[in-house]
Amino acid sequence: MSTADLGFARVDLDREHRQGLPEVVYGPGKTPAQIAAIVRTLLAHNTGPVLVTRVDAEPAHAVLAEVPGGRYAPGARLLVWRPAPATAFTVAVAAAGTSDGPVAEEAAEVAAAIGLAVRTVTDVGVAGIHRLLAEADRLREADTVIVVAGMEGALASAVGGLVAGPVIAVPTSTGYGAGLEGVTALLAMHASCAAGITVVNIDSGFGAAMAAFRLAQVLRRPVPGSSP
Repeated sequence: MSTADLGFARVDLDREHRQGLPEVVYGPGKTPAQIAAIVRTLLAHNTGPVLVTRVDAEPAHAVLAEVPGGRYAPGARLLVWRPAPATAFTVAVAAAGTSDGPVAEEAAEVAAAIGLAVRTVTDVGVAGIHRLLAEADRLREADTVIVVAGMEGALASAVGGLVAGPVIAVPTSTGYGAGLEGVTALLAMHASCAAGITVVNIDSGFGAAMAAFRLAQVLRRPVPGSSP
């Protein structure tokens, strides 16, 4: 498999061929110069979108000064070059509360950058269940739903019982002491009585968007024996 050795990083140049997207760059712990070098390498050797996650505003703008043509989404802390055009695969991102917004925004921005059609549903936590029920039809229309919730994480079970499509649950670190910085929501989502829910890491909007992308990739595969 092909890699580019930059001395401080070995960039995976084959990932787009294997998985449909170039390697995504995790920003923390890297200098702007290191991020810029990796981004330039990915842009030169791939055709798809190039993303840098979890990057704060100051280093993000330093990288953009070195590698023009990108865009920074401050709420999601995401840098994007060469975003993919939207496909017909729709993802609804449902956030329980305003405090879950940054994680939901990361999920939505990453999903849009990699070519998924995104719709957002905000502030539908179960403490006011009528707010969720009012959005049930919109959620059912989506090909998959990303649920972002902290506290006790009950929104994932509620949505899982309302929709037929895949549900990807993201526990967040919002909540009071017994929320254990997202651990309570994580365990509740894993233990959900709504069968078949996929659960990603705490605060990982990125992980949820990538899970949705993998679902979309499977649907794009040709059916064996069908005409090209």
